[in-house]
Amino acid sequence: MAGIKENIVVFEHETLRFDKGEKKITKDQFEALERYYGNGKPFYKLVYNGVQFNEHVGVIQVGNTLIEVLPKADKIPHSKEEDKKWRNLLIGMLRTVGSFDIKSTSSSNLKIKPNTILDLYFELFIKEVEYLFHNGLVKKYRKKEENITTLKGSLQFSKHIQQNLIHKERFYVRHSIYDVEHTLHFIIYKALRLLKQINSNNDLHSRIGVLLLNFPEMPDIKVSDSTFEKLIYNRKNKHYQKAIEIAKLLLLKYHPDVSKGKNHVLALMFDMNLLWEQFIYASLKKNTTDFIKIKAQSSKFFWKPENGRRTAMKPDIFIETYDGNIVLDTKWKNLNGFNPSPDDLRQMYVYHEYYDANKVALVYPGDNKNSKAGVYLKKDGKHDSKICSVVLINVEDEVLKWQEEIRRIIKQFASTK
Repeated sequence: MAGIKENIVVFEHETLRFDKGEKKITKDQFEALERYYGNGKPFYKLVYNGVQFNEHVGVIQVGNTLIEVLPKADKIPHSKEEDKKWRNLLIGMLRTVGSFDIKSTSSSNLKIKPNTILDLYFELFIKEVEYLFHNGLVKKYRKKEENITTLKGSLQFSKHIQQNLIHKERFYVRHSIYDVEHTLHFIIYKALRLLKQINSNNDLHSRIGVLLLNFPEMPDIKVSDSTFEKLIYNRKNKHYQKAIEIAKLLLLKYHPDVSKGKNHVLALMFDMNLLWEQFIYASLKKNTTDFIKIKAQSSKFFWKPENGRRTAMKPDIFIETYDGNIVLDTKWKNLNGFNPSPDDLRQMYVYHEYYDANKVALVYPGDNKNSKAGVYLKKDGKHDSKICSVVLINVEDEVLKWQEEIRRIIKQFASTK
C-alpha cells in the first residue's frame, strides 16, 4: 500500500458512491469495501453502487485513499473548519478514554500532532516499541533443532541417522536457546513492517526506519485472534502489553486485497455510542471530589431462570452522591427537539426502581438550553417523586472545554432539587 494520495472526509451515516455525488470512491475501491464487508464488519452497509456508514467513526484506508468517518452532533454542513473541529474532537475523545481499545495507553507525551486516527495509533505503537528498546528486549527460552558439531541437549536419533551417515562429526540435537526470538517479537516485527508499508506521515517515517534497522529480523508469522489469546503475560513481559494490544488492532484489522492486489483495506473504527459513554464517564471521573462514587456499567442481576444464566441490567453510569443515587444512560444522537423513545424512558423507570435512584437522566449531545426536566406519573396521573430528565451536553470546540462542560452540567443536574 503506497502513501495516502487522497483523503475523503464524511460524517457518520453519510453515503459514498462511485457513480455520483460530490465525494466519490472508485469502482475498484467499492469492490474492495464490498469484499471487506463480507468479513462481517459492521462499519457500513452496502447500498446501490456504494456504502452507507452507520454510528461507527474512525478511518478506513483503501489502497492509497483514506476515508475518514467523523462524528456529527449538529446540522452544520461540511467545511474545512467543521471537518477539522470534529477530527480533533474525535482524536481527543479517544485519547481521553485511553485510546478506547487499548488498555491504559497514555498519549500525553506524543511527539507529533496527529492529523488522523491512523497517525495517533501509529505513534502510540512506535512510542511503545521505542520504550521496549530503551529497557532492553526480553529474552525467552526456546527449543531448537539443528545439525551441529557439538553434542548438547538431546540427540534426535532418527534424524541423526538420516543426516549423518557420512558426517560422523555432526550431531542432530534438540536444545534450549535463550534469546529474543519469540512470539511477542514476531508480532511487533510484523506490525513494524506493516507500518512501513502503509504509513504516510513524514514525521514517523524515520522513526519506523530506525526501529526496523535495529530490531532483530524475525520470521514472518500468520496472526489471528488465537495468536493473541495464547499469549501469557508475567512480571518480565507485562510492559509489552500496550504495544501488543496496538499491534493486534492494526494486524487483525488489515485485510490484504488478495484478488486485486492493490486496494488493501485497514479499518480502525469505533462505535460512537460506546465512545460517548466512555467519554462522559472519563470526564466525570476527572474530578472525583464532585461525587462520592462513580461507576461505569454497574451490573445487577434481576432475573434467574430455573436453569441457565441469570440476566443482568447495566446502566451506563451510576453515581453516588450525598443526596442519593443517580443513574445516567448516554445516547449519541441529536434529539432535534423531540422526546426520547418510550423504550428508553421505560428503561430509565426500571433503573429508578432497581437502583433505588432518586434521579435518572438520558444524556445526549446538544444545546443545554433545550434540556428537559421530567417526572414519572403515578397510576392516577399525578406527579411521582421519580425524576427522569433529558440532559443535553453542549459540544465545545476543544476536548478539555467539553469535559468541563460535561462536569458542570451533570453536577448542576445532581444538585437540582
